[in-house]
This record gives sequence, structure tokens and C-alpha cells, in this order.
Amino acid sequence: MRILLPILFIALLVNCSGDSKKAEANPSAKTATSQPTSAPTTQPKKLINDQEKNFKTLKQLTNGGDNAEAYFSFDNSKLVFQASNEAWGAECDQIFMMDLNGAMNSKPPLLSTGKGRTTCSYFMPGDKSILYASTHLADEACPDSPRSVDGKYVWPIYESFDIFVSDLDGKIIKQLTKEPGYDAEATLSPDGKMIVFTSMRSGDLELYTMDIDGNNVKQVTSGLGYDGGAFFSPDGKKLVFRSSRPKTKEAVDNYKSFLDRGLVQPTNMEIYTCNVDGSNLKQITKLGKANWAPYYHPDGKKILFSTNHHKPSGRAFNIFSINEDGSDLQQITYDDTFDAFPMFSYDGKYLVFSSNRNNGGTRDTNVFLAEWQN
Repeated sequence: MRILLPILFIALLVNCSGDSKKAEANPSAKTATSQPTSAPTTQPKKLINDQEKNFKTLKQLTNGGDNAEAYFSFDNSKLVFQASNEAWGAECDQIFMMDLNGAMNSKPPLLSTGKGRTTCSYFMPGDKSILYASTHLADEACPDSPRSVDGKYVWPIYESFDIFVSDLDGKIIKQLTKEPGYDAEATLSPDGKMIVFTSMRSGDLELYTMDIDGNNVKQVTSGLGYDGGAFFSPDGKKLVFRSSRPKTKEAVDNYKSFLDRGLVQPTNMEIYTCNVDGSNLKQITKLGKANWAPYYHPDGKKILFSTNHHKPSGRAFNIFSINEDGSDLQQITYDDTFDAFPMFSYDGKYLVFSSNRNNGGTRDTNVFLAEWQN
């Protein structure tokens, strides 16, 4: 689910994220030779802040609308992302794809049904199909999206979200979840064998894993609070995710009250890791405010995530990195409004993320591709 932050001029979701073929379905081989040939050779200075030392180059891939949660194909040649854009006929979030080896069309291919609301798309093994969650079976219209209830900022948790697999022509191949209640935020393990997702099937928002055909569902987390936006470590042995874990009686009562109404408050979240089976749970950040959208660095030792902890007003988000043990917090991006949803290419050479930079003072959020340097 995307994070909707009206104070940031955006309408974004909280991230998240099987048609398995033979030889081409070997995503565990991280030496894919296909490269984003559209990576820039010259750099408009206005895109990179002087302090953004990890960006050798930076290219803006979309221009207009709300574009977010862009994730690489296993061969690093494509991105699948969600967008709401009236010019594309997407009143609320739908799933699109772009080819990094070609020109960005005025309207990229639509991979979702165009109905309901979608979130958290991710390539499946072989790069011939994708995962995503959608509400279209319950209602073809965009569902209501409350932002403030009882004077508090909230996210809706749509019980009509289920997880689907679609081919690259937009045809749904399979429905992976059919349990009552919220099932979304699905991403894939590096070896292409396992999916992690967030579900309400236990009565709370917990992480689960399943095989890529939807079988062998296992609960991973069990602590009270919203566990979501999970991704696998590069070796596939761990998960990194963001969580709101209420501790006081007031916080617990407040969380349960909102959850009963299909709502959560995302204003206090921290980054956690655990083994894929849920063991060895660790809280990585203790920064306060909203820390979310985590993704492992290719070395498997650092985590990138988005946070507003460094801004007294809380009105701007930037991408930071931190070691797995919680040490060496480093700021990566410095846009003055919003940077989030980082994902590395499988070869570790590129970072894709979403940002409000260079939007001409509008509310547009766009997808950017950075050539990474340590």
C-alpha cells in the first residue's frame, strides 16, 4: 500500500513488492547482462543535490502524475510501477511498465485491469509476468480514500485487496489470495521461489510468506501492529520491513479502534528485520516519526529507507542508509519535500526511487533512475 502524505504534495502508497519458466527463470543469477542503456551520459545539474554523493548520474523517467513503487525486472531492463494519472486514464493507482532500453512513451503499457485500486507490483521469475494487489473484484470503481479521521492522519486498509498474477499484456493468470480481508504488499525472493506479503487473516496486519503459486502460506510475524512493506535480503534469508508497534495502553487501544474501522495511523513506524521464518526479530531504527520503505543494499549489510525523523516539522522525507546493527546512519538524498521507495537493480549498479524533485512546483511525484556509486 502506498503512503498518502498530503503535506508532501503527493498521493503515494506504502510499499510494499506464478509463471515460472525454465532457463530464463533463474533470477538468483545476479550477473544479468542486460543493462539500462537509457542511463544518461550527461547530467542536468538541477536533478542531483550537491550532497547526493552516491549518485553518479540521475535520470527522470516519468513526467507528471503520481508515480511510485517502481521495481526492476530480474534482467534489469524493465520497471513495473503504479501510477495515478488522468492523462493515462488512471483515476486511482494502476500498474504500468516501462522499458529502460527504449523511449518512455506518453502512456506506458497498462498491466492491471484499469479497475478498482491497485498497489505493490513486482516481477515474477522469467520477467514474463508480475504480481500486484487489486480491489477490482469487489468494485470496479476507485474506493474511497480517507485521509483524516477524528482529526488524525490515517491510511485505509482495503479488505477487498487480493493478490494476482498478470502477464505483460494485462491478462490475469491467477489469483493467489482469496481469504477475507486485506492481502497486499507482495514482493518476491531473489531466487524467485517465495512471496512475502501483508495480510489481515489473523485479525492483525502481519507478514506472511507463500510459494509463488499461492500454496504453503506461513505466518511470519505475530506482534501487535502494522507489519508491512517487506523485502527479502539479497541472500533471501532475511526480511526487512516497517512496523508500527504500539506499546502503551492508549496506543494499543487507538490502534485497535482504527483497525476495526479499516484504518491505521502511519505516523510512528520503525524498520525491523527478521529471518524468513520470523525468528531473530530485530528493531533496526529507533528514530521516531515515520521510517518506512526499506530495501537492502546489494552488500546485504546496509538498508536504505525513507524517513522524516530529521525534520522537526516532519514535512519532508529523504532516503537514508543504516547498517543492520543500527549503526552508521547516513543521509543519501536531500530533496526538500519527498524521496522514497528505493530499490537497487539486481546487478547493484542502479537505484530507482520516487521523488517530488523537479516537478515545477506541482504535486507530481516521478520515478528517477540513479547510477549508484559507493
